[in-house]
Amino acid sequence: MINIRSDREIELMKQAGHINYLTHLELRKHLKPGVTTNELNSIADKFIRSHGGVPSCLNFEGYPKSICISINDEIVHGIPSNRKLRNGDVVSIDFCTGLNGYQSDSANTYIIGDAPKEVVNLVENTKKALYIGLSQIKPGAKIGDIGHAIETFAHEHGLSVVEELVGHGVGTSIHEDPDVPNYGEAGTGITLKKGMVIAVEPMLNLGKKDVAILDDDWTIVTMDGSPSAHFEHTVVVTDDGYEILTGDKD
Repeated sequence: MINIRSDREIELMKQAGHINYLTHLELRKHLKPGVTTNELNSIADKFIRSHGGVPSCLNFEGYPKSICISINDEIVHGIPSNRKLRNGDVVSIDFCTGLNGYQSDSANTYIIGDAPKEVVNLVENTKKALYIGLSQIKPGAKIGDIGHAIETFAHEHGLSVVEELVGHGVGTSIHEDPDVPNYGEAGTGITLKKGMVIAVEPMLNLGKKDVAILDDDWTIVTMDGSPSAHFEHTVVVTDDGYEILTGDKD
């Protein structure tokens, strides 16, 4: 079922989204070679709780940590550990924050230190793809318009689109209807309506689109070992477009 959220619910989700956004800003201060992903997980967990929120990824369907940290060829759901970040790593940080029963979800990808130009372009263009997808959102538009715009932009820049993983609705649960693919045909799929809240999250690879899951049953990687990038915002459909609930363009 696809929910239409009231003004009160949207305000609560905006509050949850603000904590999510602030947590990303806090984590950026600590992204440097030598820091472990466990340390970053602890920083995020403490920060979210100190602001009255709940790290909703923790124990979601058995996930063992508060945030997901995926490095280089890891696309999503990388589990924090004692692994240390190194110069040149491509690091995706993705997590959900709950507050007063409502959820928010966002992701950002960072480069630690220096990386080849093609990797820098991957990260920059994945972020651009997110906003190109968001630009399609307005009442009366179709879900397929979002994915088509993202896929077209990705292919124009020599990047592949992960198809096994998609965006989704957000509300009182982390994942709700509808699915929001990062590929597809314009003019297809459900019609967007004011009050719908969705997470749009392009996951683009420098190599091929094929993926595999590691033995931990969570971490999803590129089959060819190529780097991947991931950006995500939770947004609400407004009268004439959309509003980001998890931060600004930055």
